[in-house]
Amino acid sequence: MIRPARREDIPRLRDIERAAGALFAGLGMTAVAEDEPPSPELLAEFVEHGRAWVHADEQDVPMGYVVVELVDGCAHVEQVSVDPAYSGRRVGAGLVDHVAAWAGKQGAAALTLTTFTEVPWNGPYYERCGFRWLKDAEITPGLREIRAAETAHGLDRWPRGCMRREL
Repeated sequence: MIRPARREDIPRLRDIERAAGALFAGLGMTAVAEDEPPSPELLAEFVEHGRAWVHADEQDVPMGYVVVELVDGCAHVEQVSVDPAYSGRRVGAGLVDHVAAWAGKQGAAALTLTTFTEVPWNGPYYERCGFRWLKDAEITPGLREIRAAETAHGLDRWPRGCMRREL
């Protein structure tokens, strides 16, 4: 079941982020694995603005979540994370599809995101979800700002890129 995230979900969302992030250590990306999840305050902003959803299990416990920004007329997937205990159940794909339906109703032209190009559950996964890599000339000003912030955060130690899924 996909539903809007609630304030009381925020500690679980941070736990999901930690568990999902830990997988990066196996790829030698320790800095990513050890990165602190989004703050409770930041997650609360997404929740309050109606741009956060969870995929919950039968007991209404979130298995994964997605948060979205509006960037250059598109719905930008800021973060989508799934508890590794639930991998392979299309939790992430379901969340992305949910955001696509929401974004279409908002009049967005596309979904965008930034991600690691070579991490199997990042770039290659999003290609299977209908995203394509953007050429440099296609990267919008808002996406350039996001990439600059990611670079400042040290994420460019590994190849990253911008992706887009038309709606």
